[in-house]
Amino acid sequence: MHKLLELRNEKLLRQALTHRSYVNENPEFGGDNNERLEFLGDALLTFLSGEYLYQRYPQMEEDEMTRRRSALVDEKQLARFGNEIGVDLRMRLGKGAIREGGFTNPNLISSTFEAVVAAYYLDNHSDINALRPHLQALFDSVPDNIVVSRSDVDAKNRFQQWVLANTGTNPPKYVTIQSGGLSHAPEFLAKVFVGDKEYGEGRGHSKKEAEKRAAVDALAKLKKSGLE
Repeated sequence: MHKLLELRNEKLLRQALTHRSYVNENPEFGGDNNERLEFLGDALLTFLSGEYLYQRYPQMEEDEMTRRRSALVDEKQLARFGNEIGVDLRMRLGKGAIREGGFTNPNLISSTFEAVVAAYYLDNHSDINALRPHLQALFDSVPDNIVVSRSDVDAKNRFQQWVLANTGTNPPKYVTIQSGGLSHAPEFLAKVFVGDKEYGEGRGHSKKEAEKRAAVDALAKLKKSGLE
């Protein structure tokens, strides 16, 4: 078993592996799903991947580091990490999610991996140093020639740069809600605002994906208007 799955607090590990579809179908379970842990894990991975790139590539410019960080923590890559440590077959899913191929669903695997990262962090008394060697090993397994083309992976960053350079106001604000889908495959709608003005919207199977799509939509509208 991978070290990230070796927790002293077994209840915390169960929560990290439990999708809300399992909780919905098993009310007697009495535990929480992993969504709050997923939120924390996302923040930890964003920070630690940025720190990793800063230390490993001392000559790399900010723009490329931003794109590489996005590629390191996107859904596809996190799902690969999840498979590598054995998260995929340990997920606790509802029957509906299983019938729909949940054990091979990149969105579910990547979200569960984020939750496991957070659980390991909490299990080690919120000591971020405990995470570093395990995540560094996973980051090291990613080829140096990882695709870092300017695409929607850094759309949020590009839109924020445009806002700060052209409006002089606060950074963009994303408002994201679940707009449909099933319990194991939700769909989210995100809208991006600058002040009270809406600039774009997007949909995705995760909040991060929906926000990226909203930023892509905002940039496309700016380009169409000749403002980008």
